[in-house]
Amino acid sequence: MQRKELRVAKKRSVGRYPLAFKKRAVERLKSCDNVVARAEELGALMRDYLADRGLLEAVDQEELLGRVARGEVLVIDVRPVEEYQAGHIPGAQSVPLAELQERLGELPKRSPIVAYCRGPYCVLAIEAVSRLRALGFRADRLEAGVPDWAARGLPLETGLTPAVGGAA
Repeated sequence: MQRKELRVAKKRSVGRYPLAFKKRAVERLKSCDNVVARAEELGALMRDYLADRGLLEAVDQEELLGRVARGEVLVIDVRPVEEYQAGHIPGAQSVPLAELQERLGELPKRSPIVAYCRGPYCVLAIEAVSRLRALGFRADRLEAGVPDWAARGLPLETGLTPAVGGAA
């Protein structure tokens, strides 16, 4: 009789494990749904933010190269100085977003300015262009960032370039 009870008890406990596993799996799936929902929410917020800035037209790499070669534009890198020194577009000047306000006097009011940063979803260039335009500057942003530039095999410079006003 004890063996039979033992077998029944084993069968009952074995039945509990799949049920417990199922409950845990359902809980994990619900948390995954929450993560997916949050990711979708963040994506929507980012799209809205960028859409609000949609009037800030982007300049592509090919167009920028031609404009720089013709001396038609000032290119500013608004990333932190350390990132600029590690690699930047040839001829670009380092004007980190954090320093933009205090360095406005170095920028040409009538000549076009193209700001760039890390890439299409980096808000540094978007913010810089927005601020510059609000102050009457002719500013656009480069759609691509340094990683995109390098991936296309376009040249990069390292180190510091003389300041906008010509001082080192």
